[in-house]
Amino acid sequence: MKLHHEIIGPDGGPPVLLVHGLYGQGRNLGAQARRLAATRRVVTIDLRNHGDSPHDPDASYAALAGDLAQLIRDLGGRVNLVGHSMGGKAAMMLALTHPQMVRRLAIMDIAPTAYAHDQTRYIDAMQGLDLSRIDRRSQADAALTESVPEAGIRAFLLQNLDLKSDPHGWKLNLNALREYMPQIVGWPDDLPAGDFSGKVMALRGALSDYVTDAGEDALRHHFPQVRIVTLKNASHWLHADAPEAVSETLAAFLGDGTGD
Repeated sequence: MKLHHEIIGPDGGPPVLLVHGLYGQGRNLGAQARRLAATRRVVTIDLRNHGDSPHDPDASYAALAGDLAQLIRDLGGRVNLVGHSMGGKAAMMLALTHPQMVRRLAIMDIAPTAYAHDQTRYIDAMQGLDLSRIDRRSQADAALTESVPEAGIRAFLLQNLDLKSDPHGWKLNLNALREYMPQIVGWPDDLPAGDFSGKVMALRGALSDYVTDAGEDALRHHFPQVRIVTLKNASHWLHADAPEAVSETLAAFLGDGTGD
């Protein structure tokens, strides 16, 4: 599948590919893209079933990693890969199955393990809106308040509301995401461990519970060379909570792209 993507920054060396999480879009990592693009080429993408990329009934990690591999081939065959949450799992899967495509890997607040939580309540909330009665984003925000009381999460979800389409709709393929939710919060049990030899960094938020002690063990099992960095005052959405800290940490880790 051809993913919608945007490229900024100067040519030279392997580009940086930024991969968003569930219900997100490439523009969610815009602050990091702009900082990194000061010295290198940066590519932000919309994963399948998200943003302006095509919809498909397959929302598995194998499909997501396959899309990334296709784009990387189009970009020249090798990238620095950064993924947040679901995008981090897709990035890890790609690095383990196509290690030659990845120079360095940065994983943001996720571990290669299955999680017990479920994100379908947000799908319920979005599908529960009667979009025929909504003409402004503020109306949608008010209508979501009861089912999604957190203002920040409502704002995040409502970035996916397309009020220019007729009829109004969601850019997300909510049906596919609902069907694949057990796999999205899960982790394939047949992936190799230790097959990626490049440098790996795992960023986690100090206020997040996504990377537990068990998650650290899983990271080290799959990537024995991983360096785990904790950012204070940051939650699971660490790139939004601490954009400068995340950007500078990524820039230092990725280097200028000229060496291994």
